[in-house]
Amino acid sequence: MSELIRQRAQGARQASQVLAISTEATRNAALDAIATALETRRDEILAANQKDIEAAEAMVEEGKLDAPLLKRLNLGGAKFAATVEMVHSVRAQLDPLGQTQSAIELDSGLDLYRVSVPIGVIGVIFESRPDALVQIACICLKSGNAVLLKGGREAAASNRILAQIIDAATAAIDGIPPGWLTLLETREDVGAILDLDHDIDLIIPRGGNEFVQYIMSHTNIPVMGHADGICHVYIDATADLDKAVRIAVDSKTQYVSVCNAAETLLVHQDIAAAFLDRALPALEKEKVELRGDGRTRSLAGNNGRVIAATQEDWSTEYLDYILSIKVVDNLEEAIAHINTYSSHHTDAIVSEDTNAAQQFLRSVDSASVLHNASTRFADGFRYGLGAEVGISTNRLHSRGPVGLEGLTIYKYILQGDGHTVADFEGDTPKTYTHRPLDKAWRSS
Repeated sequence: MSELIRQRAQGARQASQVLAISTEATRNAALDAIATALETRRDEILAANQKDIEAAEAMVEEGKLDAPLLKRLNLGGAKFAATVEMVHSVRAQLDPLGQTQSAIELDSGLDLYRVSVPIGVIGVIFESRPDALVQIACICLKSGNAVLLKGGREAAASNRILAQIIDAATAAIDGIPPGWLTLLETREDVGAILDLDHDIDLIIPRGGNEFVQYIMSHTNIPVMGHADGICHVYIDATADLDKAVRIAVDSKTQYVSVCNAAETLLVHQDIAAAFLDRALPALEKEKVELRGDGRTRSLAGNNGRVIAATQEDWSTEYLDYILSIKVVDNLEEAIAHINTYSSHHTDAIVSEDTNAAQQFLRSVDSASVLHNASTRFADGFRYGLGAEVGISTNRLHSRGPVGLEGLTIYKYILQGDGHTVADFEGDTPKTYTHRPLDKAWRSS
């Protein structure tokens, strides 16, 4: 099996070299074909998805799968339309390839350009969301990268039909090479690709902390991604209560089983009584289990509606209808708490004090920091990136939602006219001009 995976990875490498020099028109035509094929074969896709849902429902009943994951799995209704819309959104993005990032004249007739190019071959291991397969495949295609995809076992039938449809749709487009997309289906396949550091350029794991740490420690391939999504909403002393309640509820409950859902709510002591009096009933209405520190429980009436939070709660990603709440003395304590327990993913402040908001936005060390907005906005599509392959909390290359730009790197292109280094050395050396150029590199 590992030899088969190696052959597929080598095929992906060959495909990536073709995609790297493909035109934007070719890649856009392939994306158009994908969107059309998805709509044409909608019934087949939803039938396969229903099989996954029924199997997952049985797993929930047996205690083998968490109930909130069912919502992620379902492709029906508005989710299917949103998936097709996402393909169109990626297609509408500017071409990320061949963009001149800098241009410098080293000498008359000797010009240096830094130009964006694809990363190459990317392996993405993602959770039980079949729409994520479409999203990741389309972003990789638009950015000229070949991709090996491994989805969650709960979505096996959905992923299989989607990969087949995408592969068939793009095979009909001249200039799109076979093998640019490979679907991996077993846990053994994941183990096999981790050894292929000569064939795969980047691994993007999407999952829990333990899983991501396992990937990082078992491969020499660079890994980009995030582990936990421990996100916070801080309600400052000057917060507008209407905004604060709406943002807190949306951040927690709009979609609980995703990495940008809030897991901890921090509340300034000066507004805590008034805010909790309105926020707790709103959260309880959404069936959220509340866990709080001593001051939160006291303000809640200590009648059992808020159970005692433990130290572990502050560093837990629930991905469920559970929220931990802490009352803090001031802004500085809130920032310190976030920088201690946050996974550096997404954290928000609700405040009408511009100075306090700016201090929060500068001081909180996370990939996305928000003012008076729900943490659920931290998303590639919502950020206008078309879509995302994941959200990175790395400090190198890409950070935050990783869209098309995050799947490119660059190369230096130097164009001269018989120039040699010897001209710039010796007794009478020429001097480099190092003059910025206001022009882009053109391949033809």
